[in-house]
Amino acid sequence: MHSDHDDLSIIRTVSLTSALERQLERLIVEGELGPGDRLNEIQLATRFGTSRGPLREATRSLEAKGFVEVIRNRGVFVRQLSISDAIEIYDVRTALFALAGKLLAERMSTGIEHMLVELVEKMEIASRDADLDAYYPLNLKFHDTIVGGAGNELMAQEYLRYVKKMHLFRQKSLIQGGGLEVSNEEHKEMLEALLARDPIRARDTHWQHVENAKQRMLSAVT
Repeated sequence: MHSDHDDLSIIRTVSLTSALERQLERLIVEGELGPGDRLNEIQLATRFGTSRGPLREATRSLEAKGFVEVIRNRGVFVRQLSISDAIEIYDVRTALFALAGKLLAERMSTGIEHMLVELVEKMEIASRDADLDAYYPLNLKFHDTIVGGAGNELMAQEYLRYVKKMHLFRQKSLIQGGGLEVSNEEHKEMLEALLARDPIRARDTHWQHVENAKQRMLSAVT
């Protein structure tokens, strides 16, 4: 017979699985678990103080999202993106980011304007110092601020889903051929279009920025 206790057990299991999924995703996105690394169930269960059951459920969710792959009789591994995978992700990201730029230019607020100006100024300092560790999180926040400020939640969710898979590729690409300075010059062009409240120019500069990032990525990994 079904009971309230059964319902509570299900809720606890689902909540734990979701929390574990977020933690594992964070380890992958931040690079602690790199492409090709095996997820050691025993070590991870010990680290997070849980049993292996919820951990397996979490890895199944990550497999569905494309973050890990299950190899029969070997285990669960962080997925290694092929060059063609990366290109496809960049192409989708290009279209979404161009849309974000256009939408934000149409509804730009003073608060977001000040945030973006400050981020570009900080990235200018980091790029002059060739400080990738300082530049990279500022770069992420700059893009996230644009997408988050565009006012389209569905677009923002899809953008974030694709971007999470590209962190390692993007980090490598930023150090290629003066990538930090070049990247921030593009940020300035995007910012000028946004400050001018010009949707078409914003769309085009945002599109070109991600296209250029794709080329930097290809130079970094080929």
